Amino acid sequence: MSTIKDSNLSSKGFEQFSWASRQMQVLADIKSEFESTKPLEGIKLGACMHVTKETANLMLTIKAAGADVALCASNPLSTDDSIAAFLADSGVEVHAVHGVSNDDFYKYLNNVLDTKPDITMDDGADLVTLLHKERMDIPIMGSIEETTTGIVRLRAMEKENKLRFPVVSVNDSDTKHLFDNRFGTGQSSLDGVIRATDILIAGLRVGVIGFGDCGKGVAERADGMGAQVYVVEIDSVRALEAQMQGYSVVSAETLSKVADLIITVTGNKHAISKDLFSSMKDGIILANAGHFDIEIDLEYLSKNSESVETVRENVQSYKFKGKEIFVIGEGRLVNLVAAKGHPASVMDMSFANQALAAKWIHDNRNKLKNKVYRLPKELDQEIAHKKLLLMGGELQALSEEQKEYLTSWEFGTS
Repeated sequence: MSTIKDSNLSSKGFEQFSWASRQMQVLADIKSEFESTKPLEGIKLGACMHVTKETANLMLTIKAAGADVALCASNPLSTDDSIAAFLADSGVEVHAVHGVSNDDFYKYLNNVLDTKPDITMDDGADLVTLLHKERMDIPIMGSIEETTTGIVRLRAMEKENKLRFPVVSVNDSDTKHLFDNRFGTGQSSLDGVIRATDILIAGLRVGVIGFGDCGKGVAERADGMGAQVYVVEIDSVRALEAQMQGYSVVSAETLSKVADLIITVTGNKHAISKDLFSSMKDGIILANAGHFDIEIDLEYLSKNSESVETVRENVQSYKFKGKEIFVIGEGRLVNLVAAKGHPASVMDMSFANQALAAKWIHDNRNKLKNKVYRLPKELDQEIAHKKLLLMGGELQALSEEQKEYLTSWEFGTS
């Protein structure tokens, strides 16, 4: 039995699902293959993902493979209630309602685990964490993780020999992190900021805290829209790369004094710490494009503000020491709270990896160890090649002479 807001929203959800499916042809090819081969026949899969139109395409691809599927949301504010209704109507067990309480959020996680899944699929490792803390009774064939934040948690578990089943890091696939993280996060994060605030990016001083693949995408898009971009980074190589791309690389303290807009993209706690609020400009806008709502120390800001109020949809105003600080979407993922998440065309590759990872775990279940794996490189190449052709590109082939040259040590300067 599903837990959704309103089953009458199903037709609207179908419209959104159908629109996304037009831009997810790599996943559609996999779904077509799965429908005929049924590689997951008899398997139960439990997923904790953002309940969006793109996720709907992934869930129905897994279902087409023969699996029973149960889904809950990986973020209380990212659920599209119409998609939840459509999926429930399509035979997926769904436990997701937009804006649920923290207690209900964890209740829905446990509802998915109550189905006793063989394989789990996570976006942030919440299911895996429960399976290691409270639900040790459930035997798991393997799990799949979507995002950088989740992988950080999983690698820590592996390092401490606490991981009790194999996990595939989809985020490590090149066709995920080089495209979804960079181009998807870059566009969708700025989209969320603009939808929430209606501000003009051109001419603003925009700070990006974290210059990984996601941060690079945000910086590039802000720069392309005419912003003066500042980058805060703890890794010297990434910081140097940002500097050579023409961005101003500064400390968080320096950034807090000059920025009009700051977007955190670290996956870490308190990237905007309590020490920074006092030096911020009146009217500054803060947004988070990392995974969890801990990147901005909102607990401190809330406790020390004279007032906190919602001034427009998805924008909270904090009156703090004589100034006003705006926070978008309660500090949760700005691209999903205030916008519609990544474009379907880039999620096509990420979710192609997810679908193939489920099959890979099943096919290799008897030889996998309790560690974090990356999908084979040939699957990455296959996904990229399909996407390239769909986008009108061509791939150059090596001649036999060139192949021989690249595989021999005997050729030198002539």
